[in-house]
Amino acid sequence: MTQALAFPVPNSLGNIDQYVQAVNRYPMLTEEQEMGLARRLRHENDLEAARQMVLSHLRLVVSVARNYLGYGLPHADLIQEGNIGLMKAVKRFDPDRGVRLVSFAIHWIKAEIHEYILKNWRLVKIATTKAQRKLFFNLRSMRGEGSLSMEDAQGIASKLGVKTEEVFEMQTRFAGGDVALESGPDDDEERVAPIAWLADESAEPSEVLETLEVERVYDTGLKTALASLDERSRAIVQRRWLVEDNPATLHELAAEYGVSAERIRQIEAKAMQKMKGLLASA
Repeated sequence: MTQALAFPVPNSLGNIDQYVQAVNRYPMLTEEQEMGLARRLRHENDLEAARQMVLSHLRLVVSVARNYLGYGLPHADLIQEGNIGLMKAVKRFDPDRGVRLVSFAIHWIKAEIHEYILKNWRLVKIATTKAQRKLFFNLRSMRGEGSLSMEDAQGIASKLGVKTEEVFEMQTRFAGGDVALESGPDDDEERVAPIAWLADESAEPSEVLETLEVERVYDTGLKTALASLDERSRAIVQRRWLVEDNPATLHELAAEYGVSAERIRQIEAKAMQKMKGLLASA
């Protein structure tokens, strides 16, 4: 049986530096210890074995997350997402494949961090395909310093299997940034937020008057159009179209007037056509 290792959990971690110091104190597992713990988890569902495997690899997550600090997201958040990937890796790890957990887990750690960055780096989702994701996470290292030339962009596009214009588009997105629509609590009072630039056209006096006039004309025109119908046609249109609850069906009206449903439909169609003509000329 694998010897139990000491993996104490600190009572309190005040900041990210203390967290990093704490995880670096967890002992590394030998291959024999790792395989023993993995078999306990896989065959006995031993959660203590899983805990030891996770804690011994937290320093790996810190190391991987540090490589993504250039995206402007909090280091602690990157580590947290990477830890989720590590736990998924531990759950799926097969000790009989002859691969160390560190090699297997790094894929899951990066996958979770990548997903977090793509969801939170910009308000608008920027990388929706596998090729675009590859471009997003490799462009920084491949483009070098200075502006991106056409030759450089073509070379990057060829290596990553994307279009040259996609390289330039991603470069532009890297250079830009999100702008808050409204002022934050710590913003200067004299600062004008972008929302102040947006005019509500529906509140313009001319727009309000126009809307009211259209409603008045339509209401007057509707009354005039209804008044032009004979009593039966007017009743059919009102009961079919101008009641909010339980409008009458063709068969109900047919039974009431002692005619066929088809005859009610014809009366309705003729009345509606007449009303449309009157409303159009109003």
